[in-house]
Parts: sequence; C-alpha cells; structure tokens
Amino acid sequence: MKKVTIYTDGACSGNPGPGGWGSILMYNDNKKELSGGSKNTTNNIMEITAVLEALKALKFPSEVDLYSDSAYVVNCFNQGWIYNWLKKGWKTANGEPVKNKELWEELYALTKIHKVTFHKVKGHADNEFNNRCDELARNAINTVL
Repeated sequence: MKKVTIYTDGACSGNPGPGGWGSILMYNDNKKELSGGSKNTTNNIMEITAVLEALKALKFPSEVDLYSDSAYVVNCFNQGWIYNWLKKGWKTANGEPVKNKELWEELYALTKIHKVTFHKVKGHADNEFNNRCDELARNAINTVL
C-alpha cells in the first residue's frame, strides 16, 4: 500500500451556519489541497466532510496517517465509538440516534478501503498543515456566502 499523509479541518461561522472544510493530501513530493463549503451546516459536519472528501480523492487503497484537530472525528475511531454505534444499531451509549449517521457510515466504509490511522493535533497552534487547512476551510465559507 502507498503511504499518504492527510491533514483536515472544518470551520463554521455560527453553529449552525455557513461552513467550510479544507484538506491537504501528501504523497511523496506531491501535495494536493481540497476545500468546499455549505450554506447551512455545523462544525462537526464540516470536520467529517473534510476527512471524507480527502479519502474519496485517493485513487488507490492507501495507508493513511490522518491528522485532525477534531476530537469528534479522531475519538470516534481511536476510542471505538463507531464500533459501539454499529453494534447498537447507530444508537449512542444513552440510546439516542447517532448524529450525522450518513456521514459516519460513508467514512466507516472508506476505512475498509484504506488503512487509516487517526492522529489528534492541537488546533490553531504551530502545525503549518493544520493551519493551512483552517485557512482553506475559512476561505471556503466565503464562497458560499
């Protein structure tokens, strides 16, 4: 499998409100930036969308190191939330329906194609790629206003 590094970020102006997402895919010396937005969304939807769009952009099954400042996204896999949701028929620990189920289902399917390791990074800190993803996401908000 080819090794790919991905950074992602999502942003919202109001929550809900107009939102944007940004991703950077890196393979060897190649770097590709992706971004997009939505007029009425949430920060969590934009965080998941950034990951989804990045993984969908891969042209071959890959070993992915994925970096996100979203505890929601990273903990879903690293703390096993998604596996519990699957076992419980997409219900949370307290029996509520899982929010953003369709996005999580799509992301889970992509993790069956790609070997994804999720890494949490501190947002708005000194990580140049996370900061660039934040810039891409914020710029994407302006395209939907």
